[in-house]
Amino acid sequence: MKDSVAEEHLYLGFSHQYRDSIFPLHTSISLFLLSYCDCKLFKIFLVPTGENVDDQFVTKRLLGDLEVHLISRHQLPVVVQSCCLPAVVVKDGKFCRAGLSVVLRHIIQKTYEADPSKKDVLELLGFKKTCLKACAEVSQWTRLCEISIPLAVEGFLTASPEHCQTIPPDILQLERKLGEPVRVHNDDKIRRQKLQQQKAGAKAAVPVLGKEATEEGKTVDEQPVPSLELSIAFSKLLDQEVSDAVNREAPHIRRTKTSDLPPLDHVFAEGLYFTLADIVLLPCIHQFLVSSKKQGKNLVNLPLISSWYQRVQKVPGVKKAAGKCNMELLQLPELMSAPEEELQDLSSVPDELEEENEDSNFIGGPRPTMTKLMENGIEAKFSPHPCPSWTLDWTNLPSAVSPGEGKMSSDRALRKQQQLNNLVAVVTKLAKPGDVIVDFCSGGGHVGIVLAHMMPSCQVVLIENKELSLIRAKDRSDELGLNNIWFIQANLDYFNGTFNIGVALHACGVATDMVIEHCIKAQAAFVISPCCYGFIQNTVKFKYPRSHQFKEILSYKEHMILCRFADQTAVQLPPERRLIGKQCMGLVDLDRARAAEERNYSVQVISMEPESCSPKNNMFVGIPT
Repeated sequence: MKDSVAEEHLYLGFSHQYRDSIFPLHTSISLFLLSYCDCKLFKIFLVPTGENVDDQFVTKRLLGDLEVHLISRHQLPVVVQSCCLPAVVVKDGKFCRAGLSVVLRHIIQKTYEADPSKKDVLELLGFKKTCLKACAEVSQWTRLCEISIPLAVEGFLTASPEHCQTIPPDILQLERKLGEPVRVHNDDKIRRQKLQQQKAGAKAAVPVLGKEATEEGKTVDEQPVPSLELSIAFSKLLDQEVSDAVNREAPHIRRTKTSDLPPLDHVFAEGLYFTLADIVLLPCIHQFLVSSKKQGKNLVNLPLISSWYQRVQKVPGVKKAAGKCNMELLQLPELMSAPEEELQDLSSVPDELEEENEDSNFIGGPRPTMTKLMENGIEAKFSPHPCPSWTLDWTNLPSAVSPGEGKMSSDRALRKQQQLNNLVAVVTKLAKPGDVIVDFCSGGGHVGIVLAHMMPSCQVVLIENKELSLIRAKDRSDELGLNNIWFIQANLDYFNGTFNIGVALHACGVATDMVIEHCIKAQAAFVISPCCYGFIQNTVKFKYPRSHQFKEILSYKEHMILCRFADQTAVQLPPERRLIGKQCMGLVDLDRARAAEERNYSVQVISMEPESCSPKNNMFVGIPT
């Protein structure tokens, strides 16, 4: 165990207690992970939504061996007050991590750093350590686990009896996901092993679950002989080798086409291996099943979720952690699929956005769409640059301010300086002393650090989902001794603070629209340079085109054609093609500008100077009217 681990404060919301859980469910999930990891590295605070909370009652009943303190919202560090809970902040109060997935991943990483022998904890992050790393706006799976399922269960528990008759669509969505074929690293090899097992009629050896399994009441010898998937999953959990007989491939198996190999079945939520996704889902599904059982509901429509729930209980450490959290896990009967007429049609449950975005490979060029807009009086037009020759005196700035301090070539550093000249010039004209400036999608902090250095009377907040980028930004800030800067590792949706100006340099795809939406809700000005137009597509929150004017003329598919060609501005392309790409960029951003103008903003779409500073050289400036 490593010593001298810096203390961090973990803040969890507390709305109420129901049965054996603390709500919101994000708090129960966080406490369950802490118990599973046996992690005591954080000073834990519950933040009640109301004022009258019995400290002793909450602590004794539901918190196990964790020491928890109560704190009112107005006592939170200022940076945490700008974030949705859960949140973790280091003691100096400048670096905050917010949102369920970010906080849980941090707990896992800190646990492993403090005790490298806990490799099973680190493996919760999955292959390449990417489990629940993608933000919910981009990843449907993260959204289902982090947002949709917890909210669906909370709604189910608080609904009136007549509204509890149907299974929530998000639960049915999870059932459908568990029935999809598993895709894992090296699955071709495992599928060949499965085919060999099927051909030979062989059965995998029953995995020995060890001492803890026996202590936790696992009657392994009464269960049917497990599948290959189960053998592999539990062999990994228990650090055992799969039988050599399974590993050897017969020649005819080796020659089988990949398309003819049998699919792999889910053992756990993400596939064959127990991950953070299972930790997140267990407290939610547990509450749903307990409530369903009390109401006498038949779970025959959910055989995969029921089997998953039973299987997770066999994972070493799960029952012990559940016991600490006062979760009395159920023992469910084995469920067989109901007759066809009794089953709800799971295929009718929409895979969010799947239907809308199914035709993502658009065929055809942008000219018909551009002509259609021109016939309606719409062309890509750019406003004059407000300060085209303005530039920072980079030679006299501290080296840590310059983007050249990062790992980039001198040519790229020069272009980055030119990009920063454009954004900083506009922000300095808009800002006044005491303003809060938010650098969204901040990356390594190139924009935010320059702004904090140039405008010490303003508070600058950097928001970024990638931890390593934000740590690099904080290191540069510490070197400069900046006191007017905060760092928040979170998805944009978890920032709810007030601010005056929002900035984003090359916010990717839909992220640009998320930044605009945040700024409009806060009635803040914005200075944004978009990027990755080709990644734009309809999401849960955003539909394209954005403006009423464009919607009356273009279909979604026509708008997507503009987005795809807006990405064709690379310097290697022929000049004529780059020009069409620039025009498409202008039209996509004009749609965004019109949408903001419909919400009482004055917006200008501008080209950065010089245009050679980036293939994505559009910048738009919005000011609330």
